[in-house]
Amino acid sequence: MQYRKDRYGNELSALGYGCMRFTSKNGKIDQDKAEEEIMEAYRLGVNYYDTAYVYPGSEVALGNILEKNGIRDKVNIATKLPQYMIGSAKALDSYFDEELRRLKTDHVDYYLMHHMTDIGQWERLKKLGIEDWIADKKEKGQIRNIGFSYHGNSEMFIKILEDYDWDFAQVQYNYLDENAQAGRKGVETAKENGIPIVIMEPLRGGKLVNMLPQKAKELIRDNEKGYSAAEWGLRWLFDQDSVTVVLSGMNSLEMVKENCRIASDSLPSCLEESDKEFIGKIIEEIKANEKVGCTGCRYCMPCPRGIDIPGTFNAYNRMYTESKHDGRFQYAQAVALRKDTSFVSQCIKCGKCESHCPQSIPIREKLVEADKALRPLPYRIGINVVRAFMFRKTKG
Repeated sequence: MQYRKDRYGNELSALGYGCMRFTSKNGKIDQDKAEEEIMEAYRLGVNYYDTAYVYPGSEVALGNILEKNGIRDKVNIATKLPQYMIGSAKALDSYFDEELRRLKTDHVDYYLMHHMTDIGQWERLKKLGIEDWIADKKEKGQIRNIGFSYHGNSEMFIKILEDYDWDFAQVQYNYLDENAQAGRKGVETAKENGIPIVIMEPLRGGKLVNMLPQKAKELIRDNEKGYSAAEWGLRWLFDQDSVTVVLSGMNSLEMVKENCRIASDSLPSCLEESDKEFIGKIIEEIKANEKVGCTGCRYCMPCPRGIDIPGTFNAYNRMYTESKHDGRFQYAQAVALRKDTSFVSQCIKCGKCESHCPQSIPIREKLVEADKALRPLPYRIGINVVRAFMFRKTKG
């Protein structure tokens, strides 16, 4: 196994085990199967296991497996505070203590604020005393590293990153999301600040394997390197020294063995220029069905009215390269659930964005088209309800 160092020089396996997708049996996690897969990963050198409070049964299953096999202190547990459910300072201890009980441990090695999309969420937590709470838990050794997982745009990611002395951060990042969400800009900024990055959705939940266009599959099949679709996606990440851990939701022994092999072989700078060009061809095939030729360069930004133009177009395109649901879900995560609204309805048709667009996209026209597709009535209602909950006022 290849190991990369965290902020304090501790070695973490380049491949981390994502515990959200354990196999279910009769509506519950198949404990025996999960144990077999986790222990195989452990034997092959994986020492980072990622779960969360809201993953049904995951923390309990992981805690049981680590305790049963006597390896709790030989691995790192990463789990997450459901910050969107926190309404008082008292709730911080309530959720954290429950997680410790579930995980059968007295400390969490890597603890994250779950699913941040806007600095407003972090500001709300600060009013509840989160900074003092973290300091207390770290002093007691109950939390060893503090971080956050993120699903907004790069600008907001950098604001959160630079507002606190974080030990690490977790972002969605893959060759198709290079300029979406935190993106390469966010990942590189973290590196400049000495903050390790953990990667989630390296293959977009398997979509960069199972939902590739036929032409892309043929290109991969005929390439002389013989890599699978999954290996191309993972190597693209391991190639970057700004990446510390890549999570994979492994749910078969074959997947565990294959991903461990890839992680062992794929050192930083493992890709040749011809490999990067080849991945570029795969991307072209995936994007053939896109509705807007937006490259995510962000020359159109900032919008005077706060509209996230690249984020909106990225989600709109995803409706046609993956599915309508995926596109709308991406829009909700990365655009709609920011504290300061960035909806297309705020556009005043000034045209500033179009004057800076290298692709000469009729942005104003395409934004209206995208908004109509991304926010049908049920989604508008749902977004408003979630926003009211996430940004509710709390006593500070």
